[in-house]
Amino acid sequence: MLTNIMYVTLYVTDQDRALRFYTEQLGLEERVDYPGPEGRFLTVGVPGSSLEIILWSHAAASGQPAEAQPDTAPGPVFLESDDLRNDFKVLRDRGVTFVQPEPEDYAFGVRIEAVDPDGNRISLRQRGRASRGDG
Repeated sequence: MLTNIMYVTLYVTDQDRALRFYTEQLGLEERVDYPGPEGRFLTVGVPGSSLEIILWSHAAASGQPAEAQPDTAPGPVFLESDDLRNDFKVLRDRGVTFVQPEPEDYAFGVRIEAVDPDGNRISLRQRGRASRGDG
């Protein structure tokens, strides 16, 4: 039986820049940094969580800028917060780029979208009381 999600991959154009963003700005921890024969295997994760994000080197597509693109489709990574409005202030002060000026309430809690240096969307969420099943 399947028991866990091990990895989620994000394609980045500069692994060192991505590592600084995910650790220094978002506050994730570096897990693995291995210079393997098929390329550098670099992962980060939320402290205390077993899921790791692979920051896989991938050249920018022809005609596509490597800079953050705030109007791109929602991202592949959702990170959960227990106090998103407070975390938003901390992350904003660390220089994280957000799509909206402030977190917004929605049917299932509070949300805001961040963008990494390669334009990957990072969806930050705080569940509402009803979505936790406690009323």
